[in-house]
Amino acid sequence: MKLTPSELIKNVLNEGRSRLYDHEAFKLLELGGFPVPKTGLAKNVDEAVKIAESIGYPIVLKIVSPQVIHKSDVGGVLLNVNSSKEVSEGFNKIVSNVKKHVPDAEVYGILVQEMLPQGLETIIGSTKDPVFGNIMVFGLGGIFVEVLRDVSFRIAPVDNNEALEMINEIKSSKILAGFRGSAARDKKALADIIVKLSKLVTEIPEIKEVDLNPVMVYEEGKGAKIADARFIISKE
Repeated sequence: MKLTPSELIKNVLNEGRSRLYDHEAFKLLELGGFPVPKTGLAKNVDEAVKIAESIGYPIVLKIVSPQVIHKSDVGGVLLNVNSSKEVSEGFNKIVSNVKKHVPDAEVYGILVQEMLPQGLETIIGSTKDPVFGNIMVFGLGGIFVEVLRDVSFRIAPVDNNEALEMINEIKSSKILAGFRGSAARDKKALADIIVKLSKLVTEIPEIKEVDLNPVMVYEEGKGAKIADARFIISKE
């Protein structure tokens, strides 16, 4: 029987955890119909090579550990891995890096993931407010979210029109529309992700916080894909 998003969340809570591992986050998104890269969890080098070969190169390798939140800070991410030899070396290098920086880290595995083409980085998220409920957030991602702090908000659930309003009302919306010769971006694809996330957090009250960052958005008509995802959950 196919696992439902709600069952996946309950399984994690039953293990006493409040945070989804990366592979669980992407599985949850996949079950919800979100656009995500091909992903697999490897427990050893042989599994990593097998998954990478099935996905096709280039791929990304990421540490999966409950003690490691900011993977790049501890050498827990490798991009543009292009061969089985690089996968083997990269697997061992990531584990070594993490053990060096976080000696008590429990290495659950290595996430092997399709390397997405570079797009404009955006952020889509949700946080549960004790008064207003689920608050949806949209803005430019990557360094922009830290530097510009240019985001828009809505109370979930939101429909497609409200999602497009969120996209169009940030100060940086000209970048999405195509600015000084740059290509217009696929706002429709972004709006669809916002609506889907709004539905997910409304239907599963155990989800307290979601951070999809970056969401790579491509030229108009070419869609968007979620490159990284973080879920915080609670029984309360």
